Amino acid sequence: MKKKVNKTEEVLKHLKKKGEIDSWTAITKFKATRLSAIIFNLKARGYKITTRDEINKETQCRYVVYMLEYNIGGRK
Repeated sequence: MKKKVNKTEEVLKHLKKKGEIDSWTAITKFKATRLSAIIFNLKARGYKITTRDEINKETQCRYVVYMLEYNIGGRK
């Protein structure tokens, strides 16, 4: 039987592969509506995650992009 991966692990896998994630990506790909809580938990586990503010050019709405810098072992 295949092991079920939780949303935190899905977001972490995405960060390791792509380097960044925003809320819309988390919602559409993983149905993760609480990305900030997931990022908080990953930071508590030792992952270095930074944020970048973006503005949607069409709507002028602000959103945040989270970027994985490295984990506690120094690797992405």
